[in-house]
Amino acid sequence: MVYKRPPYLPSATGFGADDAAFLAHNGFNVVRLGVIYGAVEPSPGVYDDAYIAQIAGTVRVLSAHGIYTLLDFHQDQYNERFHGEGFPAWAVQDDGLPNTPDFGFPGNYVQQPAVQHAFDHFWADSPGPGGVGLQERYAAAWGHVAAAFAGDSHVVGYDLINEPWPGTNWQACLGGCPAFDAKLGAAQRKAITAIRAADPRHLAWYEPNPEFNIGRPTRLPRMGDRHAGMSFHDYCAGGSAAACRGGEQATLSNALARSRATGDALLLTEFGAVASGATLRRVASEADGAQMGWIEWAYCGCDDPTGAIPTSNEALVLDPSKPPVGSNVKRGVLRALERPYPQAVAGTPKSFSFNVRRRVFKLSYSTRRPAVCTTVFVPALQYPHGYHARVRGARVISRRGAGLLELASRRGAKSVSVTVTPTRRGHTSAPRATRACR
Repeated sequence: MVYKRPPYLPSATGFGADDAAFLAHNGFNVVRLGVIYGAVEPSPGVYDDAYIAQIAGTVRVLSAHGIYTLLDFHQDQYNERFHGEGFPAWAVQDDGLPNTPDFGFPGNYVQQPAVQHAFDHFWADSPGPGGVGLQERYAAAWGHVAAAFAGDSHVVGYDLINEPWPGTNWQACLGGCPAFDAKLGAAQRKAITAIRAADPRHLAWYEPNPEFNIGRPTRLPRMGDRHAGMSFHDYCAGGSAAACRGGEQATLSNALARSRATGDALLLTEFGAVASGATLRRVASEADGAQMGWIEWAYCGCDDPTGAIPTSNEALVLDPSKPPVGSNVKRGVLRALERPYPQAVAGTPKSFSFNVRRRVFKLSYSTRRPAVCTTVFVPALQYPHGYHARVRGARVISRRGAGLLELASRRGAKSVSVTVTPTRRGHTSAPRATRACR
């Protein structure tokens, strides 16, 4: 949920409690919330705490409905000068190059030298106002934001920079670019250091360069932080469904390889941006196969200056200023995204999957903590007449047909398996989200 126009606040679009309730009802339990650096630090060294407080207000609205927030310093094409958003105008150093013609998004990244030079200066940590390096200002802003959220238990962490573009030498990253990735890693480590001075606990989510999102490997150095994670995106570079599937699976495979090598957490923080139910279901199923949590782009189009044409192509809800009901909700998108999944597992997951055609969900996990509760979201949208749960190694402690299927491992059980299947029409009522675990 990112609003890319002044005042850069999701609440300015009308996003509020009814949207949070809608998300929670439909099983979504995390929102990647856009925070615009230009709004955080409108003048060098001067922070807008009123803006941060309003972002915190949205975080509270979400947390009241059990939804976690990933705070995201979102940028596209660096700044409005390049028909994007993100960095403040005082941080733009484009060497006086023209910002015309406008090739749109993402065309300006690859065809407009001005935006490329702006990124070059950021990665070079060029001195900005007062002789302070651009990266030092950026890191300090992150430290200021982290100080405001350090005590918030419903914050997932800090997404350091959205889709960090390499700049002039972007083509080198098509085949892997260790030189740029070294610069990118160094810049993100500075932000992590500043965050840790204010907040030692929350996860710091770094991002690879955008070529990773279409199946290229990353050469990022280790971040050297015990609470680091990699936030990455998974998009199709074009071609047939089979070609898209190959690229998407390569992205997930590369992410898993990164985690195995570093021990860092993983989160798929963008995919979608389309109205195609087939695409959304495919990527969600691929993520399930990798046991990967995901965040889909996006809740609304919200007059996105860098979005699809029309921006409603990207949306789940067309207008957050109106109730998320009826024709304001894209039911095909919702049906593609809403699926059963484990929200909490009392042990180590081995696998989980959802067969869309048969509406059969399966989960298996090993457990050594029988007192802890496993929770599986079972959506009424997929099980309109109820469901049957077959469980081994655990007992069901939620009420029959609950929208949150909750399990307690049986004493001595080393593993648990769960299979959820639809019941026949008229057999029982649709699931309702009630909770037994505390």
